[in-house]
Amino acid sequence: MRWTVGAEPFSYAVLRVTPRAERGERVNVGVVLLCRPRRFLGARTALGERQVAVLAALAPDLDVEAVRAHLAVLERIAAGDPAGGPIAALGLAERYHWLVAPSSTVVGPGEEHTGLTEDPAATLERLLTQLVD
Repeated sequence: MRWTVGAEPFSYAVLRVTPRAERGERVNVGVVLLCRPRRFLGARTALGERQVAVLAALAPDLDVEAVRAHLAVLERIAAGDPAGGPIAALGLAERYHWLVAPSSTVVGPGEEHTGLTEDPAATLERLLTQLVD
């Protein structure tokens, strides 16, 4: 990305499903993005036919509906929706750090990355398309 007038720094992480930790295979299923200067935190997930087919091949016994429910909660937390539980009531940075903290669960974040954006919501959609869809 080029530095342009109005561009602000952001951080993001890809959300991944790791159905069997011992095998280390992962499927990208979402993106979490924080742009502090714009006071923007968003998470977008996609567990479409392609991702479900790959997960079924990797782990036929994986409960895909449980994964969908988990992803929905992560989106609610990022949005600050009370349905996301007590973590959704935290500030932007606290919620972001909670969402991108390493975890040993089936759904977890990848490494954190940074960039510059003039429109965090559009950048989140672009990253979802590039990294997940």
